[in-house]
Amino acid sequence: MKKLTVVDLFAGCGGLSLGLEQAGFQSVYVNELNNDAMESYLINRDLENPYLRERFHSNDVKSMILDKKYIPNLSKDLKNTYNLDVKSGELDLIVGGPPCQGYSGIGHRRSYSVNKEQIPSNFLYQDMAYLISKLQPKIFLFENVRGLLSGRWKSGGEKGEIWSDVLETFNSLKDYQSSWKLVKAKDYGVPQNRPRVLLVGVRNDIRLKNIKSKTADGFLPDPSGTPPDPVDIFSDLIDPNYKKKYFNEKYLKDPRSDYQKSLRTKNRVLLKKGSELTEQEYSSHSEKIEKKFQFMIDNNGNIPEEMRTKKFSQRLIPKRWDESGPNITATSLPDDYVHYAQPRILTVREWARLQMFPDWYKFAGKRTTGGSRRAGNPRDNNFDRELPKYTQIGNAVPVGLAKKIGSHFVNILK
Repeated sequence: MKKLTVVDLFAGCGGLSLGLEQAGFQSVYVNELNNDAMESYLINRDLENPYLRERFHSNDVKSMILDKKYIPNLSKDLKNTYNLDVKSGELDLIVGGPPCQGYSGIGHRRSYSVNKEQIPSNFLYQDMAYLISKLQPKIFLFENVRGLLSGRWKSGGEKGEIWSDVLETFNSLKDYQSSWKLVKAKDYGVPQNRPRVLLVGVRNDIRLKNIKSKTADGFLPDPSGTPPDPVDIFSDLIDPNYKKKYFNEKYLKDPRSDYQKSLRTKNRVLLKKGSELTEQEYSSHSEKIEKKFQFMIDNNGNIPEEMRTKKFSQRLIPKRWDESGPNITATSLPDDYVHYAQPRILTVREWARLQMFPDWYKFAGKRTTGGSRRAGNPRDNNFDRELPKYTQIGNAVPVGLAKKIGSHFVNILK
């Protein structure tokens, strides 16, 4: 059976694509500006889909638009390589989450000190809409942060005016019906709260048959699933002797939960005790910081008064969620959260598990980097950003959420 096809714009390290691939899609083209994130995307697909690295990827989405021969040539290459006739409307899906530098609450003061109209990435949704109009997929998915709904172009502007412009742009695509919803990832079994704006467009010739979902007029799946508790996410990675090491290269334990088994399995092969483990490098903390973290562990996450700072303070990840479920969101900042059992922040691998990346998934680039290099600084007209591993992971769409969305799209396209 021929696989459904997807083009991923602003793909990051590939969380959205991975979930869609798990649901039955094949990635046939990827766009991502940052070289490290692009390398993370490609190295995990080189064996199964070498064509992506060879000729079906690009960095700057503008190049796809400004070069008038680009889309015709891409359509021809997709036909020759994947037997995919774009001109006949055979492309199944385009997805994209343009960078949220101007919408996110992270780095809020830096981004609000200039007008949003001055941040180039805030207009990439227009480029995505243009490519949808040219490639005519059966379905498109636009995703972004919750802050987009209330964003203003200027400090004295009207609340929500950016979202109004985004909606108008996608609603102007004449061959599509669209609907949107603000969803919480935890409602789909993801171990995070993580609110996301999801806008879906379905081409007018695609009929929704036997779709029972009531979310976004049936364009998105209804909530389902129970998030795993942190102890079921991390317990097999705990090393009592971690302070004596910089990292662990092998699993010290067999998986202890179904969630751990799922993340430690590839091609039906389970990574058992003694198997290779990657990205389990530990951060070095001062004695003062370790004391603070240990106090948090011993006192239900509370921070002693003398250790509080004006900046964002860490929160303790509990051993088990309370009855309301996960109350955290993986961000681009590795020092946001403290491990429930050890006085340290999470490793890259543990961070990736919160986003439901399997343990075999590789990440390229630096482990972490400083604030302005990570977020840029619009006040200084600096819009360039590094994307270290923690940031790539924090920016991603949770793999489990993407898989449920993908499975719903598969049902629509049957």
